[in-house]
Amino acid sequence: MVYAVVRAGGRQEKVEVGSIVVLDRIKADKDGNVELAPVLFVDGDKITHDAKALAKITVTAEVVGDLRGPKINIQNYKNKTGYKRRMGHRSELTRVKITSIK
Repeated sequence: MVYAVVRAGGRQEKVEVGSIVVLDRIKADKDGNVELAPVLFVDGDKITHDAKALAKITVTAEVVGDLRGPKINIQNYKNKTGYKRRMGHRSELTRVKITSIK
């Protein structure tokens, strides 16, 4: 079993070839491909976490599409003062498919 743990958008995701992952919005190159930085690489029983060895490993993914996350409602309220505030937020996300781990 070959998989990698990659750093993307402030989080770490476990990915395999063919898996689809939703990440924070990232820009792709003109072909629609993205390179992700590996943090850990597992090839059967061999585990690689050394920075020099990981620099030689590339994890490439193709962008499937851009989307937006669910709406998050933020409400602030202070008792007896008449202070109320409502805000909302939707995260910009990108869905990618892992094409190769070399």
